[in-house]
Amino acid sequence: MKDNQRGADGHEIALEARQATDDRLHSPSVARNWGPIVEAFGELMPVAGHVLELGSGTGEHAARLCVAYPDLRWQPSDPDATSRRSIASWASSIPDGRMAPPLDIRADDTWWTSQKGPTPDAIVSINMIHIAPWAAAEGLFHGAGQVLASGGRVFLYGPFKRHGATAESNLRFDADLKRRNPDWGVRDLDAEIAPLAHAAGFTHMSVRDMPANNLSVCFVKD
Repeated sequence: MKDNQRGADGHEIALEARQATDDRLHSPSVARNWGPIVEAFGELMPVAGHVLELGSGTGEHAARLCVAYPDLRWQPSDPDATSRRSIASWASSIPDGRMAPPLDIRADDTWWTSQKGPTPDAIVSINMIHIAPWAAAEGLFHGAGQVLASGGRVFLYGPFKRHGATAESNLRFDADLKRRNPDWGVRDLDAEIAPLAHAAGFTHMSVRDMPANNLSVCFVKD
C-alpha cells in the first residue's frame, strides 16, 4: 500500500494520507465517520432516487451509502483523475450499476448543470466546501438551484462555524487550512452558506450535530 494525498496534477487534494490498494483509495477519516454520516443521511434525506455527489474523493462514502440505502442511484464526481480511478473501483463493487462511473466535475464550473442523464433528486457534498475555494460553494448552490425541483435537497457534511463561533479544534483546523491554501477555510453556516442557499431557493435548513465537532446539514428547495 502507498500514501496518496496528492492528485494527478501534484496538488494537495486530501488533508490526510490516503492508502491505496490498486486503484481503490482508503481514507482514515472515512473509517471513523461513515457510520454517523449514513445515519444522519437517513434522517435528513430521501433514501430513494437519484443523487449527484460533488467532490466524491475516494468514493468510499458513496459506496457506503449505496450499500446502506439500496434504492439510491448514485452519480459520483470529482475533478481529480486519481480520485476518479478510486471512485470507479469502488463503484464496481456496488451491484446493479447503482453507483455510476464518476464524472469529471468542478463544483465552481456550472457547465455540469447541463450534463445529460437522470435529473438528480438530491445533491451531496461531504468534506468538500472547506478544502475548496469559495467559488465551489457558490457553484454548488447555483447549480443545485438550476437542476433540483421543488423539494429537492442538498446535503452537506463537514466542520462549520455557527454565527462566527465554533469549537477550538475547528479554529485550529481553520488556521491550518488557510496555511495550506488561503482560499480554503471552515465556512460559517449561518453567515455564508445559508445566504447562498437562500439565494438559490433553498430556505429550509435542518442541522444535525455530528462527532468531532462536525455538522450534517440539509437544505430543501422551495
